[in-house]
Amino acid sequence: MCDYSLHGVASRPAQVGDRLISTRFPTSFTRGFAAAEARDVAVCLAPGTEVAFDHDVEVDAGFGFLPNKRTGQRVARFRQVNTERINLHHDALEFPNGQIVLITRLAEGQTATVLQLPASPKPAHEQIEERTPDEIEV
Repeated sequence: MCDYSLHGVASRPAQVGDRLISTRFPTSFTRGFAAAEARDVAVCLAPGTEVAFDHDVEVDAGFGFLPNKRTGQRVARFRQVNTERINLHHDALEFPNGQIVLITRLAEGQTATVLQLPASPKPAHEQIEERTPDEIEV
């Protein structure tokens, strides 16, 4: 998913192996992920997507003069938070230690790789088990 404030930015869904970079988009006040080779296109992650960062993740401490905070984590799973409140940011990363960080709080310029997309249920027509007429119980 891409946060509500990125709806005015060109976007595409994430794919396994994508190289991402945390960035601030010129037409939005929100940070998000872009493809390393196309920084003007937001890459949207589905809940459950796993990413691995090249270095320990840094979170912007805010105010522009405080140093970034290091999480000590390199692997995270994408999730959404505060979904019942439409005017808040929803896109977040959850780390193995349970810490949750909004993507808009990530320091800019961090690189990561999409490791795995969430499993999706099979379409209904694929869930129907094929059986021969003599296997069907009456």
